[in-house]
Amino acid sequence: MSEATSNHAYGIGMIALLVGMSASIVFYTSFYLPESLLRPSVSEHILHPEEMLTIDIVEGALTEGNENYVPNKATAVLTQNNHVVWVNHDSTGHTVTPSHRYTDSYSGSFDSDGVILPGESYEFIFTEEHEPIDYFCIPHPWMTGTIGVERSRF
Repeated sequence: MSEATSNHAYGIGMIALLVGMSASIVFYTSFYLPESLLRPSVSEHILHPEEMLTIDIVEGALTEGNENYVPNKATAVLTQNNHVVWVNHDSTGHTVTPSHRYTDSYSGSFDSDGVILPGESYEFIFTEEHEPIDYFCIPHPWMTGTIGVERSRF
């Protein structure tokens, strides 16, 4: 009769592989994943301000020399109107693109990420005080605006 032979090295190798994979999964779910999803703690008053600040992209904005972003130099105040909405009232698409990259630690990158079609809007919640940010429209670079973010005095 033939005897079955077993290879202990194969079994030990499989156990080592399972332990290694388990350790990787534990590390990923315990350390890497929570840090990648972590957002800073932000006051509810900042996340839900008293009112929204609306900036209109007016009809005829694509014509150089016309008004475009109204108000053109806006100031958002944390807890009061730091939820900003750009509404496109024009007959063509526009963008809201910062001249220099700006990233809010809670809301992420400030950029409309594509064209705001007629009748649509782009919203951004500023959660940090910041110097004025210049922005423009990529297809119509003469369309420029500025938004500053200030801390509430009260």
